[in-house]
Amino acid sequence: MLNERIERGVALLTMDNPPVNGLSLGLRQALWAAIERLEADASVHAIVVTGSAKAFSGGADIREFGRPEALAEPNLPALTQRIEACAKPVVAAVGQLALGGGLELALACHHRVVAEDARLGLPEVQIGLLPGAGGTQRLPRAIGLEQALQMISSGNPERASRLAEWPGQALIDACVPATELVERALAFAAQVRSTPRLSERPVAPQPALLEAARARAAALPYPAPRECVEAVAASIDRPFADGLAAERAGFQTLMRSPESAALRHAFFAERAATKVPGVEADTPRRAIRQVAVLGAGTMGAGIATACLMAGLRVDLIDAQAAGLERGLKAIDKHLAGQVDKGRISAVRAEQLRAQLRAGHDDAVLAEADLVIEAVFEALDLKQQVFRRLDALCKPGAILASNTSTLDLNAIAAVTQRPQDVIGLHFFSPAAVMKLLEVVRGAATSAEVLATSLEFGKRIGKVGVVAGVCDGFIGNRMIERYFEQALDLLGEGCTPQQVDAAIERWGFAMGPFRMIDLAGNDVSWRIRQERAKAGTLRRAQPLADALCEAGRLGQKTGAGWYDYPGGTRQGLPSAQVDALLAAHRRTQRGVDDAEICDRLVLALAIEGERLLAEGIALRASDIDLVYLYGYGFPRWKGGPMFDMARRDPPALAERRRAFAQHGDAGFWAPA
Repeated sequence: MLNERIERGVALLTMDNPPVNGLSLGLRQALWAAIERLEADASVHAIVVTGSAKAFSGGADIREFGRPEALAEPNLPALTQRIEACAKPVVAAVGQLALGGGLELALACHHRVVAEDARLGLPEVQIGLLPGAGGTQRLPRAIGLEQALQMISSGNPERASRLAEWPGQALIDACVPATELVERALAFAAQVRSTPRLSERPVAPQPALLEAARARAAALPYPAPRECVEAVAASIDRPFADGLAAERAGFQTLMRSPESAALRHAFFAERAATKVPGVEADTPRRAIRQVAVLGAGTMGAGIATACLMAGLRVDLIDAQAAGLERGLKAIDKHLAGQVDKGRISAVRAEQLRAQLRAGHDDAVLAEADLVIEAVFEALDLKQQVFRRLDALCKPGAILASNTSTLDLNAIAAVTQRPQDVIGLHFFSPAAVMKLLEVVRGAATSAEVLATSLEFGKRIGKVGVVAGVCDGFIGNRMIERYFEQALDLLGEGCTPQQVDAAIERWGFAMGPFRMIDLAGNDVSWRIRQERAKAGTLRRAQPLADALCEAGRLGQKTGAGWYDYPGGTRQGLPSAQVDALLAAHRRTQRGVDDAEICDRLVLALAIEGERLLAEGIALRASDIDLVYLYGYGFPRWKGGPMFDMARRDPPALAERRRAFAQHGDAGFWAPA
């Protein structure tokens, strides 16, 4: 866990707690004991603490979260105090990343030699907490109030090379090539005799800057950013010990907050989603070097962009010249936007663009390791495409469909290799949205599933495994949500009332603004197809009438709202008011609490059914789908987390009350 060697009077302590040197109890104990022993060793005049090739330290060991070991002595605050108090110089040699408690450990050292490409950050705010081992007190003393407020209240890491250039910074003594890190740190330690302590540095007050940070934090709907700002403020005019006390009080307040519980749930949900039955560490993965995307529409172009941004070679195929041209323009626009935002250089954009081939001839599909079909959502068309893929693609190629609702097993059945067929359901805009539903068919092999999950991670997506059903996880649940939204209109609500209530609750966009953006004709067409097949769960005459009136959403300038002059800011519509009057079943007063509960619980109740049917592996997977794919507020944890935190008798009574307004079978307890 901690390796030690001494060279010419300098002790080198190398943390070894894979995967990212989490600061577990065992590692904390080992560091404490080593500092105590080396401080007393007359042959040692300096100590260097470093990590592995992967990380200096990623912070607290997540395996100890919620367990007694996390608080056992020495805890991290005590360890940082002990390191800073050491009478001999302690030098942190920081490579790759130092996040959370890892950066706090480095801040407690007297000197820091840092690799140029290392990322340093305090991301605790992203799980609803604040740095709890002196980070809010030492970082302002190291880099000044402005940069510290930005890093702590956002949680976003910074490159060491950028921080080293910050005027007046005392964070980085030397910024060196990663390949020379340990050698340069040992040489630095061999010469240094001083033990400067960040706790003894003052923080220059900047009242206007602090008030602006308070105002920004106050505008956010959860408390962690506010507590972060106040903890940093304590570094300005209080003694260091008092600042630490303020930090600890803020940390404990946040630990008890429902928002932090929700954010921590989301954090662990991401890790749980990677654990899939049948997929083990030794399950073979296929190499994915060449990706082909079939269909250059909005979704196909977005998928191609996501693959390009990950450095993959991509073929984009579309039979229509106009469609291919639009897709290429969308890709070029995205790359130009990344350059304009400073995320990539113009040279890098050119390199990525050179990885793309576009054309009409599908013969190039024979070269692909992975083919992603993104054609029109019709089963017969997709089956036709997969017959062609089966004939063209090389053995071992993965054949993926981007279908959002259709039966993947029926698609796989037309091929001679159903074990190689999988669903990769991207969300629009595909280059930006992080969710990827990975749909496992009845015949999909563990090797294909494992490779697809790895591919999703490579292109920056959060992969959630789903079974085959109409709509998989996300779209099947959203139908129940829209059903309740439409029922509320039938009971006297307006679209703007429903949207405003759920947006105040925390959703990025209400149901009627969302469906106007996506296009009302999409769900209309699905209802028509289900009616023909005899599988329509509930008719929706009001929504059908809206579409029959040509009000398909923003793209036609009219949907549940009017969009005059192409504006995206919808306005209330007299025509919609007339439709509502003609279709309402009743008129009653409905408050915001009922609107929000009807919508959110509808999601969770359908989620219960998905779990019972084995479509979703776990409740937290469902939450991830909604956090990353549907704008569910992260600080509320997801629909399943929200339902689980409710008082069971009160929840049962709420369900009984809602059943009185219709669809009683749906609201019945599972």
